[in-house]
Amino acid sequence: MDLGLNSKVALVLGAGGGLGSAIAKSLGAEGAKVAVADIDEKAAAATADAVRAAGGTAMSLVWDLADVGSVDAKVSAVEAELGPVDVFVAITGGPPPGGVAGQSADTWRKFFDSMVVSVFAITDRVLPGMRQRKWGRIITSTSSGVVAPIPNLGLSNALRSTLVGWSKTLAAEVGRDGVTANIVLPGRVATQRISFLDEKKAEREGRPVADVIAESTGSIPLGRYGDPQEYGDTVAFLASERASYITGSVIRVDGGYIPSI
Repeated sequence: MDLGLNSKVALVLGAGGGLGSAIAKSLGAEGAKVAVADIDEKAAAATADAVRAAGGTAMSLVWDLADVGSVDAKVSAVEAELGPVDVFVAITGGPPPGGVAGQSADTWRKFFDSMVVSVFAITDRVLPGMRQRKWGRIITSTSSGVVAPIPNLGLSNALRSTLVGWSKTLAAEVGRDGVTANIVLPGRVATQRISFLDEKKAEREGRPVADVIAESTGSIPLGRYGDPQEYGDTVAFLASERASYITGSVIRVDGGYIPSI
């Protein structure tokens, strides 16, 4: 199946590793020109190198999402090297574990800026061009916590839920201009973030990490953690011409893990 992504320009945040890297590689494999953005310069460069090694086109750039004032300059750099952005994939780093009670106002503001306001600002920067060209994709990767809040991930549950309401509203506003907006939810996908959370849970509960992983996989109908490439390929499809009638949706890539309907 031709996904119709050849020569489309994709900007992928958090693409230095884990889910973001997998997404960048999947888009590159479909012929998209990929801007790999990450706060970690070496990680971003490694993903861009992997895209190029597989025959794709990529650039890397260091991007601190907390610096909302740099959005125009960063997007301009992508446009200068690759062209106008057709696909924007937003992945923002996860905040530290903890509850919602007792968090300081400064903590809320810090992560709201980096996880939420940054996505709004980048979208507003690339959206006019998409609407003018009558084609665009805004894809936001959040967390299963927006459907079933995850214990001890209070900041993530609250802030990522904001993105769901925003994306649904945006989809209704831009659909007639050929632009789609969708949310993608990872379940337990084998990334460094999941390993970190498993280790923290084991530490908190005084149990071996292996027991925590066994308990977690036991709650997944497919009986395993997901492969990042499975997630990346799903996002590549949503970014494609073939997915032009999918918008305002929340897509779960979770092996059946999320218990709600």
